[in-house]
Amino acid sequence: MFAHPDDESLLAGGVLAQHAAHGARTGVVTATWAPDSRRAPELADALAVLGAGAPRMLGYADARNPASAPGRDRLVDAPLDEAVGRLVAHIRAFRPDVVVGHDALGQLTGHPDHRRTHQITLLAVHAAGLAHLFQEVGEPWQPAALYTATHPQSGVGRLGPLLEKVGKTVLAVPDSYVTTTVDVSPWAGVKWAAICAHRGEVASERPLPGLLARLPEADREEIIRTEHFTRLTPGPAPGAPDRLTT
Repeated sequence: MFAHPDDESLLAGGVLAQHAAHGARTGVVTATWAPDSRRAPELADALAVLGAGAPRMLGYADARNPASAPGRDRLVDAPLDEAVGRLVAHIRAFRPDVVVGHDALGQLTGHPDHRRTHQITLLAVHAAGLAHLFQEVGEPWQPAALYTATHPQSGVGRLGPLLEKVGKTVLAVPDSYVTTTVDVSPWAGVKWAAICAHRGEVASERPLPGLLARLPEADREEIIRTEHFTRLTPGPAPGAPDRLTT
């Protein structure tokens, strides 16, 4: 579950390509931009490259671009229960074992849509497994794992200066927050092709796809070949039966 078209490719394109290459069924839900917007065909092309099926779009407007979904609520203004219910419907229909989303910081730039999507994903993954919640959108399904895509402080590397030069903030979590680091070098070419499918972003100088496109190939591959995640527990986990423990 990602906020914008291109987030899926930038943050988890490698693991999506990796899992698809090993025969796993993958899919992506995108919170903002309408299905009839200019970015929807680009998203469809990117997902085809990654083997992630057709777009699944909640259709809310980007917080910084009302034209992304004219006449519809911005994601950050939408009723929380409504947005959670829409995502629960997708989870119950697709029945994933693993869900991946944004971290609490909203990735490196702290975009408000990223942070809102993080909140919605946390709630929806829990709610999807509870039969008494959102009964109208299908039978309960509890994913086995929830991961948030993130960036550790030690792993910002070349991304920091790249973003700072266009006036963007650089936010990262302590290294101890990262539970999983995946070397996606074998799928870096597929990941880059998926990023390039977001043609409007690549053609612009300020978005990250455009910044990456203007780097030497070796520098770009250094940035995209590693993906970091934090595993969160979506359902009950074993612990001491009579006290709270760390």
